[in-house]
Amino acid sequence: MPPMRRPPLALGLACLCLLAAGSLVVAGCGGSDSTSQVNPDAETGKSHPAPPPSNFPSATGKTLRQLINQDGTHPADVKINPEAQAFYPGTNRYPFTIVEKLGSSDKTGAEVTDAEAAIYFAKVPTIKPGAKSKAGNKGMVPRAQSQALDQPAIGPFPARIESLATDPPFQSRTTTEDPDVASVVYSTELHLGEGEYRPAILVKEKGGVGAKLLPSIKVGEYAKIPRPEDKAPLIETPTATSVGGDLAKLTTRIPPDTQNKVNYADVLGKEPILLLFATPQFCQSRVCGPVVDVAQQAQHEFEGEANFIHMEIYNENDPSQGVRRQVRQFHLPSEPWLLAINREGVVSAAGEGACGTKLMDKSGEKVVGE
Repeated sequence: MPPMRRPPLALGLACLCLLAAGSLVVAGCGGSDSTSQVNPDAETGKSHPAPPPSNFPSATGKTLRQLINQDGTHPADVKINPEAQAFYPGTNRYPFTIVEKLGSSDKTGAEVTDAEAAIYFAKVPTIKPGAKSKAGNKGMVPRAQSQALDQPAIGPFPARIESLATDPPFQSRTTTEDPDVASVVYSTELHLGEGEYRPAILVKEKGGVGAKLLPSIKVGEYAKIPRPEDKAPLIETPTATSVGGDLAKLTTRIPPDTQNKVNYADVLGKEPILLLFATPQFCQSRVCGPVVDVAQQAQHEFEGEANFIHMEIYNENDPSQGVRRQVRQFHLPSEPWLLAINREGVVSAAGEGACGTKLMDKSGEKVVGE
């Protein structure tokens, strides 16, 4: 099995998000010069509620194409790093990070922690068999990049800012010594039905509003991932005892976290579990290290009430060795993933992408309270 992937750069990673991720050049962020306008009410690296929808252009009466090309809107000077791939009918959290884009290259700069951004989307129309595409080729299904552009735009869905900070005792060197690690994640909620959707992001910048199309969202594409109310799969997870005390086999976090005190199989259906899939050292995003720190802090807060289990992604903690069996058993296409499992062995909550202490604690409270 190939290494875990985030949404492909050309499609999901640049645009999708788990739920969504992005990049953006903002004055006052990372000490670099830029053209983006920060949220004046936000504090760098701190949580902040979403700005009101009135801060963004209305989608009423506009197609997605008209929305992103209207007067005052220009191609965004941003890099979007989505943090999710799996979407389902109903309400979906769409998380993303934002970093500076260095010129016309694919290289990225400092994290942007205080931008105003909102997601819009349009439904990809269903093409009947035998129908002609705009290219005039009978039976050809047009690419999603163009299918939805002339459909009604829905939005805006402004993004909140969630801090990934923890108290000093729970900050790892993996996080504090990495200059590229994320300190916040942006997120919003999208209400989706069956089918495929084309999202776009608008970011407030100096001189107007930056716009960027995002890759398609295919609702229900990852149907095998355990969802709330599903029975959780039975897996075995390593512990300090099972690896002979060699904690480097358990975790790539430095120093090692302590979220492997019990074997998942021994407590499934008996005690609450918060199961986190993430690899701080080899994660293809900036968020895995901070999320493991967040879980380490939550473990301390819920001591004696729930079992926190951190599951690494790769065999022998080596990406060249392929993905671990436990990851495959949960059918996960990406990381990080957090699953809260109650005393009955039923999934109470499942979330893809980065989350801060507030969302982590909410998952803990939910599973402990059931």
